Amino acid sequence: MKTILVTGGTGYIGSHTVVSLIENNYEVIIVDNLSNSKLEVLNRIEKITGKKPVFYQISVQNKDEMRQIFEKYHIDAIIHFAGLKSVKESVEKPDLYFSNNVGSSKVLLELMDEYNVKNLVFSSSATVYGVPKRVPLYEDDPIGGCTNPYGQTKVDIEILLNEYYKTHKDSNIAILRYFNPIGAHSSGLIGEDPQGVPNNLMPYITQVAVGRLPYLNINGNDYKTVDGTGVRDYIHVVDLASGHLSALKKLEEKPGLVIYNLGTGKGTSVLELVHAFEKANKIKIPYVIAPRRPGDVDENYANCDKAWKEMGWKAKLDIVDACRDSWRWQSKNPNGYDK
Repeated sequence: MKTILVTGGTGYIGSHTVVSLIENNYEVIIVDNLSNSKLEVLNRIEKITGKKPVFYQISVQNKDEMRQIFEKYHIDAIIHFAGLKSVKESVEKPDLYFSNNVGSSKVLLELMDEYNVKNLVFSSSATVYGVPKRVPLYEDDPIGGCTNPYGQTKVDIEILLNEYYKTHKDSNIAILRYFNPIGAHSSGLIGEDPQGVPNNLMPYITQVAVGRLPYLNINGNDYKTVDGTGVRDYIHVVDLASGHLSALKKLEEKPGLVIYNLGTGKGTSVLELVHAFEKANKIKIPYVIAPRRPGDVDENYANCDKAWKEMGWKAKLDIVDACRDSWRWQSKNPNGYDK
């Protein structure tokens, strides 16, 4: 049985991936400092899978504490989610984002080198493409020119991984650039639980639906898109979780460094998603048009053929599934993980 270290494993995407890992008979060790997640997630993972993962409340930046985990366990692979992820906050606190996101990745690579861990799956982002010259985006499109520091930290980490691979040719690294995760586990036990007013669209919609917020702010309706609102590639978080398992299996083939887009290959506008939610759940979502957010682009969606050809992975769920599952999570947990 393989042992997987999951950094940021109590977060939104991390927790869904941990469920998939346990269901596929991996041993899981979670490291998370709980800066943007809750301890209750571990109980929910146990309810779904019947097994509670090993958990350490540690910042990945703390090398001495992280070293103790590498000493204690034989780690077969690492899935690295841990990092700050608010575009808005990154514009306000760029230094924090670079020191945390890039700093923690450096610590991981140093420990991989020290303890001879060969396999890493890195949670990157479509923001690395900056302002798209064209859509859909392909893996060999240039990266950089990011419109916010969050995206730039992902670029910097990708550069770091490329440099690491040059001097560690026996390592296997999968960089997963994913688009906009939405949805929740079909049980309604785990889902997205942001702190404060959500930065992401779906939890904003569900919090309006459940009465926590009075209306949805749609940031800008003058983009060059089908209805003036921003177009994104919304992928169900359960599909995203399965993408990480596919990447782990790919690493067993010793492919070296590989990069995959994980998305649906289809763009959906903000208003289209709002209307899909209303239709799926028979709930009206009041909204107002607010100013554009700095750093937002007109449209951003993926070509995901490479993931299918090389890993046999593609998204199976659609935005209607995601709307239903998001609402099941929020309606069962109106205050998120806070009971």
